Amino acid sequence: MPVEASCHCGETVFEVTEVPANVTRCTCSLCAKRGALWAYYKPAQFRLLSPTDNVSTYLWGSRTVKHHYCASCGCGTYSESPDWSTGKPDFDNPKVAVNARLFDDFDLDAIEVNVIDGKNLW
Repeated sequence: MPVEASCHCGETVFEVTEVPANVTRCTCSLCAKRGALWAYYKPAQFRLLSPTDNVSTYLWGSRTVKHHYCASCGCGTYSESPDWSTGKPDFDNPKVAVNARLFDDFDLDAIEVNVIDGKNLW
């Protein structure tokens, strides 16, 4: 069952194909300041429902991860990146990380939160 999400002002809207089994809290400087809880999907499981003009992008460090946010209200919405599960970027298996705090009508407290020590990993 698809889950819809939206930023604070409603200008950026997206959906994913299913409820996440868990979410990730990363402690890197960007994620810690954003306060996001990330749910990970394959690109085919993600669909932007609003115009791409409503989305701005921030590239940091290695510039391999596209951190998207609403161009109007600034909410961090989703990121596109290679799979990093092996510790190296796997560009053949991209991932979309969505800010699960933006899911509409969803009980985020019922989902397991995993912590990644991004502060010391990268």
